[in-house]
Amino acid sequence: MFDLEQFIAECRSVLREDASHKLVREVVARAVSEPRAVLKVLGDPKRAEMQKLYQSDNLTILNVVWAPWMTLLPHNHKMWAVIGIYTGREDNIFWRRLPADSSRRLEAAGAKALCEKDTVELGEDIIHSVTNPIGRLTGAIHIYGGDFFGVQRSEWDAETFLERACDGDRMARRFEQANTLLRRTLSRDA
Repeated sequence: MFDLEQFIAECRSVLREDASHKLVREVVARAVSEPRAVLKVLGDPKRAEMQKLYQSDNLTILNVVWAPWMTLLPHNHKMWAVIGIYTGREDNIFWRRLPADSSRRLEAAGAKALCEKDTVELGEDIIHSVTNPIGRLTGAIHIYGGDFFGVQRSEWDAETFLERACDGDRMARRFEQANTLLRRTLSRDA
């Protein structure tokens, strides 16, 4: 049985033991190993969103829901992260910076497809983009080793790969745009 308060308490406890993501990953892996229990507590995803479950100086826990076919630009976190999928699928492309004199600023360096029950760790220097490649909502628990909303992060333009400051309002608009497309698709299919 997934208990949100107990989950948060366990994440905080293991983080006191080890400030890295190693023990937190185990907590997340256990939680998403029973997706129905997580869904019972968090609910079936209804819309794309980043729902804050817990936030402190050294730990942020989010319930992230991706709309069908939604893509988030390459971005960094400047802290470690652990992602666990409890429904749907999330495709990650990992990027690396190129030398400053290059005509492009990033190049793809790897990829990882995450399915229901999968968990992945991301180091603090990772740059990744995220896509929900399926025609239904995807739900994931995202845990960050710091105050996710209190750190200045970067994102990279989809066409030019030029780096710019990550803007929370711009990101929120992307989620709302994805919800608008989702509503149109659902109304058209009804």
